[in-house]
Amino acid sequence: MQSNPNFTVGQHSLARAAEAMRCLPFKRSFYENAATDPLSSPAVCAQRSWCKADLNADATENIFCWLIKLGVLRREVDGQGLTHRVRLTPMGKQVLLMWPGEIPSATKLRRLRHWLRRHWPRL
Repeated sequence: MQSNPNFTVGQHSLARAAEAMRCLPFKRSFYENAATDPLSSPAVCAQRSWCKADLNADATENIFCWLIKLGVLRREVDGQGLTHRVRLTPMGKQVLLMWPGEIPSATKLRRLRHWLRRHWPRL
């Protein structure tokens, strides 16, 4: 997996994406496959070795939406427009390069902070 040298992202965005990747249930193998092939939520659910927990298609799609918002994933485009499949973005590849092996798990405090950031409505 090679990173684009012309692609730069702010440190805050990288840190937020890295925290999400540590807190969410996808393993490195999911992200590596998303870097090369478009993946759908049913395909990810069927491939249990890509997840740390059992997920259904709706939960997987919700995680996809969050990772798209953070800039880690993007929707695949075909001749008809956007599809239900996702791919890893250059920023996602850059974050993945932070870890030589499996993505380290986050602490309980980090998981709580991530959950609040993701689900707490802004006032």
